Amino acid sequence: MIDTRLRRRGAALAVALLSATFALAACGSASDDPGAKAGAPSAAAQRIVTIGNTTLPLIDMGGRPVGVTEVSGPELSLIPTDQKAAYDAATKLGASGDQVDMEKLASLKPDLILAQLPESEFAQIKKQLESIAPTTFWGLDVEWKTFAGALAEAGDVTDGLSGQKAEFEKKIADIKQTYAGIIADTRFVNVDRWSSSDPGTFSVADFGCVEIAQGDIGMDFPQAAAGADPLGWTSLPFEQIAGLAKYDVITYPVDAAGSPTEPFAPVVATNTWKALPAVQSGRALGVFCPGNNSYGPVLRYLDSLGTALATLPAKK
Repeated sequence: MIDTRLRRRGAALAVALLSATFALAACGSASDDPGAKAGAPSAAAQRIVTIGNTTLPLIDMGGRPVGVTEVSGPELSLIPTDQKAAYDAATKLGASGDQVDMEKLASLKPDLILAQLPESEFAQIKKQLESIAPTTFWGLDVEWKTFAGALAEAGDVTDGLSGQKAEFEKKIADIKQTYAGIIADTRFVNVDRWSSSDPGTFSVADFGCVEIAQGDIGMDFPQAAAGADPLGWTSLPFEQIAGLAKYDVITYPVDAAGSPTEPFAPVVATNTWKALPAVQSGRALGVFCPGNNSYGPVLRYLDSLGTALATLPAKK
């Protein structure tokens, strides 16, 4: 699983939009719409460059950027083949937002640049980007649905977004109806571990895909108090695995094949984990989360969650 601890939290926070102010002479001046320019070609014909976290969500909604910053191998391994082809076809501009090759970017003659990365990194390249093309920026603390909507508008992929939203709403409604009894009287806990985690530690994670189970479906998972740091930021020693016994159902990360993710595998190998009542009774559920920053990955998560809930044995 991708380490999402440095990505946005799921609370509905305001979108940070910084629009372009430097327009190319051939393009005219920027309008109030962060995705539009006076005298520019229609959005459907725009040559778009994506930087940071905008790349995979735009491609997920049907966008085809001409230039992108690089996406890690683990992330690429989780996306569909056609989306991987769209990524491969784009010119690679650097390993990350703060390492963009500005000359190569300018040579693409983009009409619009879309960026989501830490504000400190964006501040270093803001003027350079805006001197090349109108630029729309989002910080990392934007709620994922808000981000998807704004990105779709800017990149003119609202048709793709509309279909995904309809499918999302249907899947949410189906899970809520099918498993209403389980949702109403079950105490869940979501645990995780990342490649960056200290040896011998795990976390009770309250961010990532579990936010959808919690916020959209209404499942009862532990979460941090308002204004407090996410629970998942705290590393817990393996000795505290036994404390998970107070929950009815445990969810944990698995890969697309259903096996525990490589970082989490040491947890399920412990005798303490194997002795948990939830594990012994078939109430430890592996759930696949390919990402939670656009609808496509979230739809795959919901499929996995629904399949996992269907395996729960009846309560005795």
